[in-house]
Amino acid sequence: MGVESTPAPSPSPSRAGRNLPAAIAVGVGLGALILGSLFWQKVLFTVLVLAVVLLAVDEMIKALRTGGAVIPRVPLFVGTAAMLVAAYFGGPMALLVAMAVTVLATIFWRMPGGSVGFVRDTSAGVFLIGYVPLLAGFAILLVQPEADGPQRVVTFFLVVVASDVGGYAAGVLFGKHPMAPTISPKKSWEGFAGSTLGCIGAGIGAVVWLLDGHWWAGAIIGAVAVCTATVGDLGESMIKRDLGIKDMSNLLPGHGGVMDRLDSLLATAPAVWLLLHLLV
Repeated sequence: MGVESTPAPSPSPSRAGRNLPAAIAVGVGLGALILGSLFWQKVLFTVLVLAVVLLAVDEMIKALRTGGAVIPRVPLFVGTAAMLVAAYFGGPMALLVAMAVTVLATIFWRMPGGSVGFVRDTSAGVFLIGYVPLLAGFAILLVQPEADGPQRVVTFFLVVVASDVGGYAAGVLFGKHPMAPTISPKKSWEGFAGSTLGCIGAGIGAVVWLLDGHWWAGAIIGAVAVCTATVGDLGESMIKRDLGIKDMSNLLPGHGGVMDRLDSLLATAPAVWLLLHLLV
């Protein structure tokens, strides 16, 4: 009778609830794709964002379905593509027009299904349109300027990543006071302080070195970004709690679903776009 071998333990999640090596590997890979597309051909960045956003829209459709809302994929997918392409080629007004058409198409597409659940389904569809493709459109607007579009996008990503990394490190090392225990129990005020320091530091560095702007403009952008990133994170947590799910999916090892990574980015994109437009 042979000796039974003890199975190797699976990687345990970190104290903050992530498989850290997998999360880092995925983050570095995504960062390389973003930078490569930005500084090679800007249109490739738009294609990359579109692919990611379509995955996020699909995740949200499936998640909202657990709450009873049935959202048609065809108008959402076509409308999402139209909104992002419109933002790239036509700017803010084209983005808003494409959004309006997408809303109308989603409503009309649902009509043959009858009146039962009509308000629920169309409301969820309009919410999804405003939450994902509209906010993602501002990331596309960031890349538009010929002179420094890629640098503006890098600034946007740097402040959000700094918020995430700073909050994670400070929360793991010092987190004791829950920030929103009924929404996200692992988020602490100490973590928020770390996010604030990281975000403001990244904002100053990116605006001064990448955009040749004033340090105080970078500090303002960082201070606003940490608030929007935190609201975005908490907002997505509220959606998941309401729907009774832990992650949007398990597509990204160590991260969860695409929406679990986009939450802070989506909420921050309009703010960074506006502040860079006004201050830099």
